[in-house]
Parts: sequence; C-alpha cells; structure tokens
Amino acid sequence: MKPQLSYTIWFSQRTGSTLLCKALESTGIAGQPREWFNCKPDLLDDFHQTNYAELQAYIWKLGSTPNGIFGINHSFYEPHFTQLTETLRKLPACQPDEARRTKVWEQVFPNQRHIFMTRRNKIRLAVSWWKAIQSGEWHLSTDEQRKPIDLSNAYSYDAINHLYNECSMREAGIQEFFNEGNIKPLNIFYEDFVQGYEKTIQTILDYLELDSQSVTIAPPALTKIADSVSEEWVQRFREERQNGWTNRGW
Repeated sequence: MKPQLSYTIWFSQRTGSTLLCKALESTGIAGQPREWFNCKPDLLDDFHQTNYAELQAYIWKLGSTPNGIFGINHSFYEPHFTQLTETLRKLPACQPDEARRTKVWEQVFPNQRHIFMTRRNKIRLAVSWWKAIQSGEWHLSTDEQRKPIDLSNAYSYDAINHLYNECSMREAGIQEFFNEGNIKPLNIFYEDFVQGYEKTIQTILDYLELDSQSVTIAPPALTKIADSVSEEWVQRFREERQNGWTNRGW
C-alpha cells in the first residue's frame, strides 16, 4: 500500500540513529524506520523480488505501520547513493525521466519529511566509530551483558582521523542533497537526544503531525557503551590532532 506520509532519517555513523529508530518504532504509529537500504544498491537480489513493481510494494510494506506512515533510516555515502538512486528511478512511482535526486526520493516516498541526525562533537563520533570497528560492539541492548574486550593495542590516530574527516564529508553530502531540493530538515542532535529522550521523540511525532501526547514511548532499548577507553582515546586524539597549533580549538 502506498504510504500516506514518508520520512527519512539521514545520518552519519555513531549519532544515535538506531536508538532513535527503535524508539519511534515502539510507538506503533511512526512507521518502521530501519536501514532498509544497507545492502547492495540494486535491491532486487537482496529483497528477493522479481520486478520493480514488486520491489516497490515490498519496500513500502517493510517501512510502514498500518496507519500508512513509512520510515527509513539512511546513511549517505558514495557511490552507493548514486547507484541506489538509479534503482529507485526504475520503480513505478518514479517518473523515468526525472533527473533530480531529491525528486526521485520524494516520488518513491510520497509526502516526504526529512530528519537530519547529527552529533556536534565529531571527535567523540570518530572515536566511537573506530572503537566499534575494533570491538565489533556497535550496540548494546539494555538487557544484554557486556563482554570484556581487549582494546589495549587498538588505538590508531590515522584511523580516527580518517573517520573524523569521513563523517564530515558524509554530512556535507547530505547537506548538498538538502540544498538541491530546498529541503529544511528537522535537525536532531545526539547530545540533546540522550539528555531528552522522550522530548525528542515527541518533537519528531509533532513534526510528522502524529499524536505525540497519548502515544506510549518505550524506554531506551540500548545502553551507552562509551567507557574509560573511549575517553582515553578522545583525549589522546584531540591532543595529537592539535599538536603544534598556536590557537587550539579544544
């Protein structure tokens, strides 16, 4: 069934988007916003569909709740996004001669709203990203017991610096997408979200013109995994990154 309203949460890594999506999904009225396109961009094989009409119906079903709200959580990076856009152009909802990326997205996902999930402190973002890569621990459920992981030799200035730069480039790419479509997204900051969990969810529901007052919001499904190792790496990286600077930022 074609969605009545769609929304996309755009994010770079380690911004709290998974926690946000689980909270929105728990309401039962805000779609099922997951990383549906975290796969090969041709989609047909991964979703086991035989044609693009079937694929379109399948995607709409994946991300929707019975009230017709569709949600997706999407991390922007190239060339994946360009290749994905070429696939979306082939769906029946999209005009085949449509060249503008924003219009392709909005035709496939009707009555589109955009949410930008970001994190102000990019150093903590990059450290969290590298630590997750090294430990394999991307998320920790509130009812899950943490396993001890030896990260004593896992710090890498070069790797963290690369991810520090990469997250900025990904967010620049998202902003260019917004600029192309004159899109003014709802901005959600990780630092505010973790301090005001329910308030953030209510803000998003209001933005989607859904009932934010009577809905039940589940408690956080994930727990914080930053620890003393994270803090050690943050402080070490910020010192090394600014080594020799006369005017330091932090």
